[in-house]
Amino acid sequence: QLQLVESGGGLVQPGGSLRLSCAASRYTLEYYAIGWFRQAPGKEREGVSCISRSAGTTKYADSVKGRFTISRDNAKNTVYLQMNNLKPEDAAVYYCAVPFWYGYTCSNHLQTTDFIRWGRGTQVTVSS
Repeated sequence: QLQLVESGGGLVQPGGSLRLSCAASRYTLEYYAIGWFRQAPGKEREGVSCISRSAGTTKYADSVKGRFTISRDNAKNTVYLQMNNLKPEDAAVYYCAVPFWYGYTCSNHLQTTDFIRWGRGTQVTVSS
C-alpha cells in the first residue's frame, strides 16, 4: 500500500519559511499527482496546492499564491512545499495526499474528496 509521510513542519515566526516534504514508501510518487492540504483547529481541511504527475501543472489556493511553491524531485521520490513569508493564518497541520485515479488533473479548487491516500500530517506553527 502506498504510504505517505510528511515532514518539515515546525515553529516559525511570521515572515519566516519552511519547506515541507512528502515522501512515499513502496510506490514512486512520479506516477501520482500530489495535493497539499491543511487543517487548522476547528476549521475544515482546505486545499493548499497540487502538482500534476508530469509536474507540468501546479495549482495554488489564492491565500498562498506568490508565497508557496510546490515541486517534486523524482530522484528523491519526494514532493516539496516551499512556504515563504508565512503568516499566522498558515498555522495548521499540513497533509499530502494522492488522488483516486491516475487521470486526475489538479483543479483550481482542491477537494479532499478527490484524494484517497493521506499522510499523518506535519504541524506548522506560525507565532511570534
